[in-house]
Amino acid sequence: MKQARHILKTIFGYDDFRHHQADIIDALIQGQDVLTLMPTGGGKSICYQIPALIRSGTAIVVSPLIALMQDQVDALKQLGVKAAFLNSTQHAGEQREVEEELRSGELDLLYMAPERLLNGQMLQMLDRCQISLFAIDEAHCVSQWGHDFRKEYQQLSMLHERYPDVPRIALTATADARTRGEIIEQLALQQAMVFVNSFDRPNIHYAISEAGNGREALWRFLSQQHPEDTGIVYCLSRKNVEATAEWLNAKGRIALPYHAGLAQDVRSRNQQRFLREDGLIIVATIAFGMGIDKPDVRFVAHMNLPKNIESYYQETGRAGRDGMASDAWMSYGLQDVINLRLFIDKSDAEEQFKRVMLQKTDAMLGLCELTRCRRQALLAYFDEAMSEPCGNCDNCINPPQTWDATIAAQKVLSCVYRTDQRFGAQYVIDILTGKSNERMARNGHDKLSTFAIGAEHSGPEWRGIFRQLIAHGYLVADTEGYGVLKLTPKAWPLLKRDCSESVQLRQLSKPAASRQKKTKFTAASNLTDVEQTLFEALRTLRARLAKEQNVPPYVIFSDKTLSAMAVAQPQTPGQLLDVSGVGEAKLARYGDAFLGEITASA
Repeated sequence: MKQARHILKTIFGYDDFRHHQADIIDALIQGQDVLTLMPTGGGKSICYQIPALIRSGTAIVVSPLIALMQDQVDALKQLGVKAAFLNSTQHAGEQREVEEELRSGELDLLYMAPERLLNGQMLQMLDRCQISLFAIDEAHCVSQWGHDFRKEYQQLSMLHERYPDVPRIALTATADARTRGEIIEQLALQQAMVFVNSFDRPNIHYAISEAGNGREALWRFLSQQHPEDTGIVYCLSRKNVEATAEWLNAKGRIALPYHAGLAQDVRSRNQQRFLREDGLIIVATIAFGMGIDKPDVRFVAHMNLPKNIESYYQETGRAGRDGMASDAWMSYGLQDVINLRLFIDKSDAEEQFKRVMLQKTDAMLGLCELTRCRRQALLAYFDEAMSEPCGNCDNCINPPQTWDATIAAQKVLSCVYRTDQRFGAQYVIDILTGKSNERMARNGHDKLSTFAIGAEHSGPEWRGIFRQLIAHGYLVADTEGYGVLKLTPKAWPLLKRDCSESVQLRQLSKPAASRQKKTKFTAASNLTDVEQTLFEALRTLRARLAKEQNVPPYVIFSDKTLSAMAVAQPQTPGQLLDVSGVGEAKLARYGDAFLGEITASA
């Protein structure tokens, strides 16, 4: 561990380990298998990178997305680490060069996708090499219950059988108790040491609101809190991705689309621009984001309801990897609730799988309709207790009001029943608010006793009530694809007035006031004017150097490191080496340039 601490300082530029990093590294150095759960931005990669530099041989890193290997390898090369990747983006000559480096023992780390690792020819090559360890990143992909299931991951248990003396580390930022159990079972990690760090990301502010006009709500959020910041906007469909990106561009923000329907070269180009440019917004389906290392993503916005809490946690975790204040913002509505349930009900999955997925959807809906601290509920889902409310979510900052909606709920259930449970929400709302039309007159529903009995609420208010009644289990959408609402067993006692319990719903909220904070969210938020000027000069220098080398700026130095330079204003190489994030390789490569900029700005 003395050598590990030396590497941490001289190569990575950090003085201390975080979370359970030291224990994990020690276990791997000793040859132990490890399962590690650590939040995004918590420093998972160091847990296998340092042992890879200490143990003899090459570390094989299994990564699910080839698009991200380039940046991970670029970052390691900046540190002077001998790293490479093997994937289908390379031509045959490049692949042969990497394979030769592997055979000759020149590599510290080699990244590849599980499909390539499982190839018989690759395994035969590894049989003839010295392997220091196997790192299985994004290990939750092994779980059929999870949100990123990859069947190839379930075959990785063969590593234990084929290379019994090579330690393995499985890493993930997202796994509930069921998924953890499946990782252990599927990867044969029964003897592994398990390290579960806190899932809390205290720098992220969580906010969830009902969708009125979702785009206008998004624009208010961006204008008030992130007018110039880098961020991700998630949409449910490819069509909405492209329309939202076009709309944002028309509003004056640089926004690029990303979804599986785009040509591979377009997706790759847009992702690279997002990683390398400041202030850019990527609008994407959930096909985008796994393993994104960009540290200065200041917000993640969801325009639709994620299918489960694991997805929500992982996607929002792409914000604020540098530990600086960031936002997880979501707008969702009644149709999201209906669509999620319909998607599960209509799938060809086995009934047990459907039940689990519905339970996960219910947990996600519960988080949305919650009236207490969202962070406490989010952590509780991952079996972590938080004793006090966080003070950094919308419910803590602006506690929601509840109201007795028993009579309103009875009106809804009665109207659904009297229309023979054959219509969707909007039709029933029209009856409740007394909006007759030709179809309604033809059905005779404008003569029902429930016609116009709900004039005390507007259409949008009734939609919020319907959404919450579905979330609370009084109504369910059918499986025919038309969103027809039906009563559940829970509804009948309320409809017949056989229950004494009242129905408490969230008061329908107005657009939330933005929390008090500075307009611009950067690592330089607390700098003096002089320090801020130096910080911007250092960022300009970094951008120029990154462009020259065709790498993302953050692999040179993070904003956090540049901010520390602006405060410390080191004058000598030794003083620059004392700044967190500056190791010897980067000092040798960039020390003169950054010291020169600091001197020139004095």
